[in-house]
Amino acid sequence: MAGQRRAEVSGPILIPVTYEAFPGFELVQQGLQDLTAKRETAAALVVLIGAPRLQRIGIRVPDTNLADPEHRLYELLAREDSDSAHSRYNALIRRLVSFERAAECAA
Repeated sequence: MAGQRRAEVSGPILIPVTYEAFPGFELVQQGLQDLTAKRETAAALVVLIGAPRLQRIGIRVPDTNLADPEHRLYELLAREDSDSAHSRYNALIRRLVSFERAAECAA
């Protein structure tokens, strides 16, 4: 069309990543807050399980000396309700993986 010009981009467009819209954000955010406050919660243990991948994405995970977060999470869920521990464990891990995948795609 006359009088209109197309914008030309001479390099990559960098858009800052915000994680709030990603699935599982609330779980990861709560886990990070709990770890900072030194609380051993389901959310905190989920973040510890995902710590290596989260750190590669650029999310700083507080250092803790909690070993075996997978077993700790399952034991915590089993204390709350042993009949549903397995399905709740899997649901939490699925939410973590959804967040990690979305964050990796946006990075």
